[in-house]
Amino acid sequence: MRRRLLGVALAVLLTGGVVAALVLGNLGSGVTVVRGVIGSEKKPFFDDPQVKAAFAKHGLQVEVDTAGSREIAGSVDLSTYSFAFPSSAPAAEKIKKERGVAATFAPFFSPMAVATFEPIVATLTQAGVVSGTTFDIKKYLEIVDKGTRWDALPGSAYKARKRVLLTTTDIRTSNSAAMYLALTSYVANGDDVVTGADTQVAERVAPLFLDQGYSESTSEAPFEDYLAMGMGKTPMIMVYEAQYAARLFANDGTIGPQMRLLYPSPTVLSKHTLVPFDENANKVGRLLTDDPEFARLAARHGFRTADPGVFAGLAKGTPLTRDLVDVVEPPTYDHLEQLVALIEERYL
Repeated sequence: MRRRLLGVALAVLLTGGVVAALVLGNLGSGVTVVRGVIGSEKKPFFDDPQVKAAFAKHGLQVEVDTAGSREIAGSVDLSTYSFAFPSSAPAAEKIKKERGVAATFAPFFSPMAVATFEPIVATLTQAGVVSGTTFDIKKYLEIVDKGTRWDALPGSAYKARKRVLLTTTDIRTSNSAAMYLALTSYVANGDDVVTGADTQVAERVAPLFLDQGYSESTSEAPFEDYLAMGMGKTPMIMVYEAQYAARLFANDGTIGPQMRLLYPSPTVLSKHTLVPFDENANKVGRLLTDDPEFARLAARHGFRTADPGVFAGLAKGTPLTRDLVDVVEPPTYDHLEQLVALIEERYL
């Protein structure tokens, strides 16, 4: 009995010693927790164990919450975060001005793209909307203007009675939908960037969103529907190229043989821009921008970085395009906000 009691006592002491050592070790490790709020499309990057390990080498533990990028700029309480990391430069610029931040970081970017399926590509090629991997926004708008349905297109392999529409997120909350609005409003405005609440432009582009029905608030959910539910539910969807590219690079089987990626003409670049609120966030921004290890990890998650060779190396032999030609600038945040407000007031 005495031996058993002594054994138990020793076990308690040893266990306590181990716990104490772990606690003291953690306290002395010098790890700094940095919290940020990000667009949902970057969550897999920040959740990547290799990314976490790379930050840990520099004494950082980066924890993130997600929200729609327009929500980050407009309604999220940023007082509890060290940084905001929306998916567009205009949204970041608004946050920068409101918070009085001196400088921002744009470590990576992604062009907007259309994720679809081979039968849809064949149908839209015959309709003159698609050529190769190019999705002509002007010709697409002409089809939408007529209220064309999929089963009415000549030779359509997709017999649904639904209207020919891209699936997007909600323009009131999500940056990917706002970027879609930026490029469609550019074409609707006579190939010019909108500079406010233009009634004629709003009237033309509103059906692109109104006729979809319910829209998700962030870009992650509709892309998962595209991957899991196929053409029946989501014949074509507006995505960040990075979402599609990350699955290709992972070679995890989620990109099936009938799936295709098209590039809108014109397109816009989603410039993922980190707005730091303190020095720890500045350190995160510098690492993401300047450290080759983070550039390599970002490219593996589908993002393009300042070193084009990293992404190009991964994209070799895939349908991803290396050179982007027809790229336009999005409107300023305030001008885009005015157009969204007009569409919401009159049509949504």
